[in-house]
Amino acid sequence: MATETDAHSEGGLVFHPLDQFIVKPLFGDGAVHWYTVTNVTLWMAVALLAIVGVFVLGSRGRAVVPTRIQSIGELIYGFVYKMVEDVAGKDGVKFFPYIMTLFLFILFANYLALIPQSYSATSMIAVTAVLGFGVFIAITVLGFVLHGTAFLGLFWMKDAPAFLRPVIAIIELISYFVRPVSHSIRLAGNITAGHVVLKVFAGFAQVALVSPFAILGIVAIYGLEVLVAGIQAYVFTILLCVYLKDALHPAH
Repeated sequence: MATETDAHSEGGLVFHPLDQFIVKPLFGDGAVHWYTVTNVTLWMAVALLAIVGVFVLGSRGRAVVPTRIQSIGELIYGFVYKMVEDVAGKDGVKFFPYIMTLFLFILFANYLALIPQSYSATSMIAVTAVLGFGVFIAITVLGFVLHGTAFLGLFWMKDAPAFLRPVIAIIELISYFVRPVSHSIRLAGNITAGHVVLKVFAGFAQVALVSPFAILGIVAIYGLEVLVAGIQAYVFTILLCVYLKDALHPAH
């Protein structure tokens, strides 16, 4: 197999689109442990600081005529609140702070990842798995706390023919336990794919013959990623609202 040095010496084009997802220590070059401060933790901290900046510092004046930052905060607040109320119902509004927190973290992490030389925290399956499985465990515990064994009615379709109910129950059970996997992989997969495509187009931009087309491709994909960043935060949150509705009203 040819090395990178050989490829450069022969005039070949070498780039590694997955290198941008390597987890690196922020200080030094040692091994990464659970307590190591890395580029991932740095950009998650930046996302948290950005959220505080918009929703705490930017809205501390509580002006009747809001500033631009306060307007952004109010728009996001109203959007998520309406989503929770429409999907999960009035009973779901009491869980609005938890849902809002997840939405903001994903939204800000996605958009900060579009800054050149930044790191996409939501491309890490370790991060999205914590979010997805955290939602799954919280919703499951909530369902049993509120309804006890009656929560199992979520898997039993009373309106189906009697001989089909056990089969449907098994399918529903499998579907339920797949939720956290699909919830986390969907977010990480979409964010990762977009950044990989951007890196590939950036690699082709090094070739003079195709660089104008590659740059146009970068602009187009970047514009698409701006939409994807918001859509993925929305999809994660609305699925959370759907799961919350199932926990609050489990009977089919």
